[in-house]
Amino acid sequence: MALTNGLWSANLAFMAPSPPRLDPDRRRRRLELLAALASAKSARESSQPQRLRRARLQELIAMRRRLVN
Repeated sequence: MALTNGLWSANLAFMAPSPPRLDPDRRRRRLELLAALASAKSARESSQPQRLRRARLQELIAMRRRLVN
């Protein structure tokens, strides 16, 4: 099914505007922060295996409840 030009432009009007591009320094700092957060999370999970196991179990229970309901 092809859209006519009128419908296509009307659909574009409802799309969210794209965010502005980040400057290179800000993008680099953001990526460094995200990498540091990811490494901190993995270190925390490796040092607390019971916490990780409990979180996985809670996730499985929640998913099963969603499937049942």
